[in-house]
Amino acid sequence: MALSSFDIDAPRWDQSTFMGRLKHFFNITDWRTAILPDSRLDEAKALVESCRAGSVPPGTTEEQLHYAKKLYDSAFHPDTGDRMNLIGRMSFQVPGGMAITGFMLQFYRTVPAVVFWQWVNQSFNALVNYTNRNAASPITPKQIGVAYITATSTALATAVGLNLYTKKAPPLVARWVPFAAVAAANCVNIPMMRQQ
Repeated sequence: MALSSFDIDAPRWDQSTFMGRLKHFFNITDWRTAILPDSRLDEAKALVESCRAGSVPPGTTEEQLHYAKKLYDSAFHPDTGDRMNLIGRMSFQVPGGMAITGFMLQFYRTVPAVVFWQWVNQSFNALVNYTNRNAASPITPKQIGVAYITATSTALATAVGLNLYTKKAPPLVARWVPFAAVAAANCVNIPMMRQQ
């Protein structure tokens, strides 16, 4: 196949199958793309843009184009083409989310620790939702603030309330408190951030 006719925006895997969608999401959430330097991401963006313009540099392989598209999709907003902040990228979800979840599961016994880690988690979620928002539907700072405060308040109320309720419960039951708080907050946060 001539690379000048290569459609870089076509899905690499069949999106009508579960395995195709799974490969796609593993590809865009690959944490290794989060640790690459900006210069490498800019090179990938330049290659993707040149391919879209129909002028693939000589000697470029199809595999290089797929990798450039992977880097481009992991770091640049699909609507604006702007580089996304590192913490808000989908490729940072696994390491960032794992670290925060680990801390929430470790520090669940005292109210100050619960409040702090739920606040950190909701701040992380809000940043991710904002970074990956639909840029074609603008969201006002007020809407962002209301969604953030509502989700954080929901998480804190759920976590502190359940912590007090499960004080005398077995430790295994108390360990579910962070999960319940995050689930409750996401039930509020996601619809509010994506209401447009």
